[in-house]
Amino acid sequence: MLPFTREQFLAVFVTYNEAVWPIHVWAYGLALVMSVLVIRPSAQRSRVVAGGLAAMWLWTGVAYHGMSFSAISNGAWGFAVLFVIQGLLFIEAGVLRGRLAFGQPKGWTAWLGWALVAWASIAYPLLGQVLGHGYPAIPMFGITPCPVTIFTFGLFLLTTESVPRRLLVIPVVWSLIGGSAAFLLATPQDWPLLVSGFTVLALLRRDADRRRDERERRMVRSQPGGLDPSHHEARFG
Repeated sequence: MLPFTREQFLAVFVTYNEAVWPIHVWAYGLALVMSVLVIRPSAQRSRVVAGGLAAMWLWTGVAYHGMSFSAISNGAWGFAVLFVIQGLLFIEAGVLRGRLAFGQPKGWTAWLGWALVAWASIAYPLLGQVLGHGYPAIPMFGITPCPVTIFTFGLFLLTTESVPRRLLVIPVVWSLIGGSAAFLLATPQDWPLLVSGFTVLALLRRDADRRRDERERRMVRSQPGGLDPSHHEARFG
């Protein structure tokens, strides 16, 4: 049972969206720049993308959870802390240490990543409009928790190296919190959030294992007289 009604929840978005306008436009502009940098990746550009994610999480933690959602829920203060921590983690791991490498991974993982990016930025607000949750009584892209989390998952799938585990914890936790609340609050655009967290984790783990196997095969081939392990298995399996 939630400590507020659906009407109170939507009223928060009305007040919030009207107060922060036109930050919505800046959020879309930032996302566009980040998407272009993912398409044309480099180490320095990956740091910029990580900085964009940090800005979205920090803004959402302070402006939405701390200054708006807290009016109807004391739990918002805890959520604000989580989002600020996640933003600082993006700065630490992605901006300062360069531990995130964005780009176009092999296979259909990239397609799913772009699908989540499109869902968060385009389909999400449009679906809200279709379902009668018209602006300003809807969560907007880049500045509210669920769209930011879905967008983050999409970008995690658009990486070419393993994502540090510490960056995954809070988004997955929020996918469970926000996704379950979506059913209670009748916001279908958030329903995919409930399963996206563990789906993205599974795909990232699979891709990390594949990249590790590829590195091991390259190391074996580079050694004098090295033999591809797959050929070895085919010969003696």
